[in-house]
Amino acid sequence: MARSSHEFLRCENLEKTYFTESGPLTALTGVSLSLKEQETISIVGPSGCGKSTLLFIMAGLEKPTGGNIIFRGIPLERAHKEIALVLQDYGLFPWKTVQKNIELGIRIRRDPVDRQMIANLLGELGISEKTELYPQQLSGGQRQRVALARALVLNPSLLLLDEPFASVDAMTRERLQDIVGATWRSRHFGMVMVTHNIQEAVGLGKKVLVMGGNPGSILMCVDNPRACEEGYRVSDEFYDTCRTVRNELEQVS
Repeated sequence: MARSSHEFLRCENLEKTYFTESGPLTALTGVSLSLKEQETISIVGPSGCGKSTLLFIMAGLEKPTGGNIIFRGIPLERAHKEIALVLQDYGLFPWKTVQKNIELGIRIRRDPVDRQMIANLLGELGISEKTELYPQQLSGGQRQRVALARALVLNPSLLLLDEPFASVDAMTRERLQDIVGATWRSRHFGMVMVTHNIQEAVGLGKKVLVMGGNPGSILMCVDNPRACEEGYRVSDEFYDTCRTVRNELEQVS
């Protein structure tokens, strides 16, 4: 893959094999991609093709068994303070309030807590009035906004999302997609999102990568420059791109 001075994340021929009692299990093979600063990528594909494994490698939480992953020109060998990960199951502590959950990463880093910055972020995400509630008192969509806030308060340059909206209803899912798009427009972080949802992938990824196979690999890259734009989801171009991605997925599913 051609290299660019604008790349800030690059995966080169990644392989991932798990060694189990029943023998080696290869999850990824030959995965190469690059992400420019402030760019967004969606990764879509059938279950079991290694999407989440790839995301965890990007987060520095899994080590590849082959190939290289480079972040800002340096091999990524562990979790990095500029990279934040949001999981499908929220990862919130039930005994902590919304405010305390959001502050957790800052306190672990021993950084000063900027309450005004947190308040501004909660306003962007529409949960300003929820700070003293506990996770069990929130809806699924509200919990996911808290999980997003906890990641974004660390001011990451790269946000990784693993099936972030799979546990909420369709209307809440669309609202959360709109919130992520609006937050990206205001904060301009890089973003990689794994999803099964074609419309979600097209709505938020300026590149849509189709994965498939066993072991998993990238089969197609669809350029999608209008992703994250207001109004894109109701345009003819959006539906044409969804159709392109769906046609490719039907061949690999």
